[in-house]
Amino acid sequence: MLNLGILISGRGSNMESILKAIKRKKIPINPAIIISNKPDAKGLKIAQKMGIKTEVIESKNFKGSRLDYDKKIISTLEKHGVTPKNGLICLAGFMRIISPEFVKKYKNRIINIHPALLPSFPGLDAQKQAIDNGAKYSGCTVHFVDSGVDTGPIILQLVIKVRNNDTEKTLSKRILAKEHKAYPEAVRLFAENRIKIVGRKTIIS
Repeated sequence: MLNLGILISGRGSNMESILKAIKRKKIPINPAIIISNKPDAKGLKIAQKMGIKTEVIESKNFKGSRLDYDKKIISTLEKHGVTPKNGLICLAGFMRIISPEFVKKYKNRIINIHPALLPSFPGLDAQKQAIDNGAKYSGCTVHFVDSGVDTGPIILQLVIKVRNNDTEKTLSKRILAKEHKAYPEAVRLFAENRIKIVGRKTIIS
């Protein structure tokens, strides 16, 4: 069985949705470790209550390069069996850009969720970008992580209609509800070995 590592920085709501799906036997994967770069991340307590191991690798006062920091993350992942051969890494509100070396080591084994329909509105404040640009539809995208920002192959997307009276807050809330469905589904597809990457595309069997 694959070992799952989840990287968080805050409330961990997407992490929680994945862990709940695993607990309900919906995803055949072992939740091996939750790692936070912030010691006060609310998601740590949620994971601990669910009986999942947690570790904090604080980034705020870290002395060293991004790669030096990522080496500590990699070491912790491997200690818990999340390896490039037998692991999957989910970024769930992890507020750091990971190094190209980290991405290369775990090629096609790191996934992320983004609150927009990529390739539209990558980067920060995606919900605000959608409203400011008059988008009629938005949603969320689960994608593989590559060396770009929100540019990796898309696994799946869920769509919602943008309402005329939507604010960044209301749109974000409705997109988040979709995220909580999309992310566990993408993890399930990966765990069941049903995702094949061909160039820039994924093929789901």
